Amino acid sequence: MSQAVAEAETNSDRSASSPSINDLVIKIATPNGSGSQSANLILMRSIFTLGVPVGAKNLFPSNIQGLPTWFIVRVNENGWLAHRNHTDLMVAMNPQTAAEDITELDPGAMLVIDETFKSLVKRDDLHCFFIPFNTLVKEACPETRLRKMVVNVMYVGVLASVLGIPFEEIGNAIDWQFAKKIKAAELNKTAALAAYTWAEEHLPKQNLHRLERRNLTKDKIVIEGNEAAALGMLFGGVTFLAWYPITPSSSLCEHLIKYLGKHRRDPETGQATYAVIQAEDELASMGMVIGAGWAGARAFTATSGPGISLMAEMAGLAYFAEIPSVIVDIQRMGPSTGLPTRTSQGDVAKAYYLSHGDCKHVLLLPGNMQECFEFSEEALHLAEQLQTLVFVMSDLDLGMNKWMSDSFTPSTKPISRGKVLNAEELSRNGEFARYRDVDGDGIPYRTLPGTLHPNAAYFTRGTGHTEIATYSEKPEDWQRNIDRLHRKFDTAREVVPQPMVSETEGSVAGIIAYGSSDPAVAEARHILETKHDIKTSYLRLRALPVNGAVKAFCERHSLVCVVEQNRDGQVTSILRGEYPEFGAKLKPALHYNGMPIDADSVVELVLQRIAEQKGSK
Repeated sequence: MSQAVAEAETNSDRSASSPSINDLVIKIATPNGSGSQSANLILMRSIFTLGVPVGAKNLFPSNIQGLPTWFIVRVNENGWLAHRNHTDLMVAMNPQTAAEDITELDPGAMLVIDETFKSLVKRDDLHCFFIPFNTLVKEACPETRLRKMVVNVMYVGVLASVLGIPFEEIGNAIDWQFAKKIKAAELNKTAALAAYTWAEEHLPKQNLHRLERRNLTKDKIVIEGNEAAALGMLFGGVTFLAWYPITPSSSLCEHLIKYLGKHRRDPETGQATYAVIQAEDELASMGMVIGAGWAGARAFTATSGPGISLMAEMAGLAYFAEIPSVIVDIQRMGPSTGLPTRTSQGDVAKAYYLSHGDCKHVLLLPGNMQECFEFSEEALHLAEQLQTLVFVMSDLDLGMNKWMSDSFTPSTKPISRGKVLNAEELSRNGEFARYRDVDGDGIPYRTLPGTLHPNAAYFTRGTGHTEIATYSEKPEDWQRNIDRLHRKFDTAREVVPQPMVSETEGSVAGIIAYGSSDPAVAEARHILETKHDIKTSYLRLRALPVNGAVKAFCERHSLVCVVEQNRDGQVTSILRGEYPEFGAKLKPALHYNGMPIDADSVVELVLQRIAEQKGSK
């Protein structure tokens, strides 16, 4: 028996008497650009097809190749798939970070590592498996140039043996990953099987964590939020996209371009029935979206924080000229360039008030894959219904990570253009006043360019104007228009997606959260009740502006913790502005280190706020 295998066997003797089943976090460390992504997706897919709920976080650097990257797979048959700061099994394939990765492991964690890195393991409280990857890959892959890529699937084979994943699932996942590359699939299956066989023959059985077949992923899908949003845009009837590449929003546009090319062509001529333009910058892309929206297209752009900053003046034009437009903001860490590949909810206040003067925008706040799909579609509807700019506020965690989800069901409601007058209606109604509120909801009627009627035309301007769209600097005209826009914003309160509320009898505190914080908050509430005997109620915001449901929730609780992924408590400030009478009870619970929020952090923050409240009495 080799020394490496003997040490693995000795360490495995420290295992617990019974393993944890279908509940662990696997962290895989590799150099960026080494081809590990395919292997990681194969691992995730094999667990998913085993019938066990799974999710993944891809922590990657903002360069093309060479710097460290980590892929974190969370497996939990109860469906808790938010980020965790605890690692049960580390695969250390990057010599640059191996020493630090090993140091950060909790005592008792498992470690799969190349035997050539053995000198880096200076702890005796880990369950170590030293693998001769260099030897195995040479035997499995004759072509030297391919070994660097193929070695990644070999750690998947080792993990299958260590955790009890049937190799059939690995093979099927490889076929799925390389569906159009038969030779690549065969090579990877050969390599994975070689590593699996070696592990079965040489590694002792561990008794810490096992994966067992379940039937918990039937009718589920695994998808990232950017692809879900692209599908939502497709089903929402989008006809125009202008964009400028920026992490982490680019993949949304890339996915949509693929879907549009396949599904949006004239069946007789084959010509595209849509337009996509990659603009020279974000400012230009927003100008194009406004122009297309004015012309009657369903138009949007996707960007992130720096792009939002550049779009500020154009956002004011869309708001004041009342032109349907949509921006999908995949938020990342700022300010400045910040951390382009880390997540945040730091753009909410900026987007809400974007531009100068009295200006507020409608924000949709998706919290899962289904809402990334639904809210993208809904944003196009609302932009036309309200004749305004609508934001969809996703983030990197939702947008670029893999999430398990129910399959999507497209909306069955017909596409409505809102208050649009055609030639027949213009003849019947008489005078057309573009900016007149005729029914008290703040939303005027509009016409589309090309409407064949002498009264259809109007002058679109971003300067002060009258109800009939003529230029005016009169104070009464200005104030009348601004007040009407405020009425429109109040109308939006009732038509945007409403909050999801979960009331618990005997709650000690209320929790308000939004967006990608939802999975962590849901798990945190479970921990608070089962481990701390603390009951909480929960309101998940799904849009701004808010309405009476939020007010009623705040009235029912003496303490309301607002969970946010930004430093300044941006939504807390917005809620305090809406309901100043609740200012003292609205307490921010903030997470802003760039990592996805986790349940333990939420638990700690809520317990801290509860303790502060008790101490103040």
